[in-house]
Amino acid sequence: MKDLAGKVAFVTGGTSGIGLGIVKVLVAEGMKVAFTYRRRDHLDETLAYFQGRAHARLLPLRLDVTDRAGLKVAADTIERELGPVQLLVNNAGVGVHGLVEYATYDDWDWVLGVNLGGTVNGIVTFLPRMIASGLEGHIVNVASIGGIAALGSVGLYATSKFAIVGLTEALRTDMIGRPIGVSVYLPGPVKSNMAESGLSRPAALAATGYSSPERIEGAPPPEFMVHAMEAVDAGRYVLDGIRSNRLWILSHPEFRDVIGARHDALLASFPDEPINQARADSVRWILSNPVYSEGA
Repeated sequence: MKDLAGKVAFVTGGTSGIGLGIVKVLVAEGMKVAFTYRRRDHLDETLAYFQGRAHARLLPLRLDVTDRAGLKVAADTIERELGPVQLLVNNAGVGVHGLVEYATYDDWDWVLGVNLGGTVNGIVTFLPRMIASGLEGHIVNVASIGGIAALGSVGLYATSKFAIVGLTEALRTDMIGRPIGVSVYLPGPVKSNMAESGLSRPAALAATGYSSPERIEGAPPPEFMVHAMEAVDAGRYVLDGIRSNRLWILSHPEFRDVIGARHDALLASFPDEPINQARADSVRWILSNPVYSEGA
């Protein structure tokens, strides 16, 4: 989608960090934007920012992205109040820091439930409606540079983000020939409230293995967030990726070398032996994908 003015967007986790940056950029483009929030203080700050901007058409929805029934109600409300959603941004995310060995089932269920489950719930709720509308549309799933390389002691977070990348590439493949673009945003550090995500962690999943400081190993240095990208700049990268219909939206070139090293190591891991032609012929149907080779 190139012309966004007047169209409807839905952004999960839209009152802080990357989500808020995306909301600000989309509103500036003239979109009508519905967004979810969990904390009232974040909503108040967001509404204060937009106060006096007569062009802003906003619809805040208090919603946990793990609430599937709530997402259906949200979809109905958005269609009634603003119109059909043409841009879906699955952004809401949480994380814990530390070695995988300390993770409890509650830690896993919380991180995967929000990051991966929330993305799945958004797609299941909105994709059929977007297809049925026949309108041009776009879906952005927010992952992380940690979704294409395991960087730092964030194994639970990386697991969820790697899954989102695979889901996005598969969905992009499914949408070939249809008027719905699909992208995954893979940011490095962006100024956000991710460190406060535990404040909205449900009591039913409160049993964490990271409750003591000595278990939070390999914590990032103080300058990690001081020099992080501004959220609205991240939002501009996402906007450009939507307009260009890019599969992978990347915004932090400082990660180029480590991603290249992973790519090279992966290719080097194939056995140095001739291809079994009969076996290759039997799987010909999955030996290529136009989203990789042709940018479909």
